[in-house]
Amino acid sequence: MKKSNLRKRILMEFESLISQSCNNPIKSLKYRQLHVALLKKYYNAAHVSIDYHRHRINMDIIMDDKSYKTGKLNINLPILHANLIFGNLRTFLRSCIEKDDKSIGFYAQLLNVTTNKKRHQVLV
Repeated sequence: MKKSNLRKRILMEFESLISQSCNNPIKSLKYRQLHVALLKKYYNAAHVSIDYHRHRINMDIIMDDKSYKTGKLNINLPILHANLIFGNLRTFLRSCIEKDDKSIGFYAQLLNVTTNKKRHQVLV
């Protein structure tokens, strides 16, 4: 029961953070980093670039994780370059939220990092 409530709370807070971050993401580096982190996780992308003015997302998506080796130079990875167009950033990012245990942990980590940065900036 507690685990279920915690999952729901994390998802609700994360969706709320996404809604808040989409109001004016260009002014805040932490919100842009949040958007990139979410897209990298969802699409398994090595590189993500968001053009907020033209409503486009450019990504290099890793097609096969088996060929990726940590600690080694990965030159010949099978990568798909994608150029996506989005109409509404908030709706697009919310569609990237997954509800599995690994993703919930990742979202909790992002929430923690984002809210801690926010508290630190208020104190400074």
